[in-house]
Amino acid sequence: MRAVLQKVLRASVSVDDRVVGEIGRGITVLVGISQHDTKEDMEYMAKKILNMRVFDDAEGAMWKRSVQDEGLGVLLVSQFTLYGKTTKGNKPDFHEAMKSAESKQFFDDFVKRVGQLYDPSKVSTGEFGAMMQVSLVNDGPVTLELDSRKFSLRHEGSGQGKDSEGQGAAAQGIRAGKGEFGNQRIDNFRYIFQNL
Repeated sequence: MRAVLQKVLRASVSVDDRVVGEIGRGITVLVGISQHDTKEDMEYMAKKILNMRVFDDAEGAMWKRSVQDEGLGVLLVSQFTLYGKTTKGNKPDFHEAMKSAESKQFFDDFVKRVGQLYDPSKVSTGEFGAMMQVSLVNDGPVTLELDSRKFSLRHEGSGQGKDSEGQGAAAQGIRAGKGEFGNQRIDNFRYIFQNL
């Protein structure tokens, strides 16, 4: 799963000039689902967006509070174009995105899971598959990209004759922002990104 999270003062989604979802202060999250996504990706992403600290605390210190801490709104919008590949030619290729029927069920389950972990009354969404107009006021601006596949890299490749533990270490090093790798870690780094 991929997501673009934005901290907002307000946001709404309209279909045919009809508002179908809206929030005040909170976060708007554009959600892309790939054909490889599983319940593990869903669980990771649901917890990640709810716990991402993009709000100030009472003293004004930045990056201290999550949407869940603040009890604010969450607007989830399905966005398959997050899986558009643009490396070849000028027409986006969306083959990596999950097929429509499966994706709708997956997205509905994701919205439900976010509500279960938080508060269903604070979670709004658009209309799956419709041409939507998303309006928002980005606060900051704060915009973050999230990807569950980067989290799950350490679980992949174990049956391909590679050192999965080493891959995990490399992935953890990347996430931790480490700039130096031994030769083995560099090899694992190359393997991971060749197989994305």
